[in-house]
Amino acid sequence: MRKKGIRHTLRLHVESQMSLYLFVGVLFMMGVIFGAVIVNTLSPVQKENLIGYLGHFFNGLDDNGISDPKIAFQHSLGGHFKTLGLMWILGISVIGIPFVFVLMFLKGLVIGFTVGFLVNQLSWEGLWFSLSAVVPQNLLVVPALTVVAVSGTAFSVLLAKNRLIQRRGTIYPQFLSYSILVTLMACILVVASLFEAYVSPVLMRMAVPHP
Repeated sequence: MRKKGIRHTLRLHVESQMSLYLFVGVLFMMGVIFGAVIVNTLSPVQKENLIGYLGHFFNGLDDNGISDPKIAFQHSLGGHFKTLGLMWILGISVIGIPFVFVLMFLKGLVIGFTVGFLVNQLSWEGLWFSLSAVVPQNLLVVPALTVVAVSGTAFSVLLAKNRLIQRRGTIYPQFLSYSILVTLMACILVVASLFEAYVSPVLMRMAVPHP
């Protein structure tokens, strides 16, 4: 019953904020496209430096020289929680919403640049490596951050209306709902970090390009 209640609440949330989800989704995709385009603007020296880094990374995968999964999990979770916490804080301040949109755009840009560079330099092997190393955990991370971005925007708009226009009293119930939703997304990010630390290295070793 509890799981059905959570699914029902999330479904209602998505339906009521569909226009915002479309906006954030388009913004994210613009970031992905822009990141892929940036790859073509890199100078030969920049590409050579990045290729050298990739070579060291691939060698580390082959030699099992990457960081301990526990440390990788801590770093991944710490990064995700910093982003989540920042987005939560920005969501409870009216002036912070543009920065939430910037964060989503930058997330798309990083993913687009990473995948674009791998494909540009390694062709089909780069695409396969991207599908193994970049895409899986982001299938959880990106939707979770999108939910936080949309719910934060909706709460910020409600806060602005309540304080500047309508003044209908307390909005504590909406704040509580927003915070609970962020907490649920934090749980999803924990799962994504576990996948990134313990499963992704195995997938990357299977897909690592060899000369």
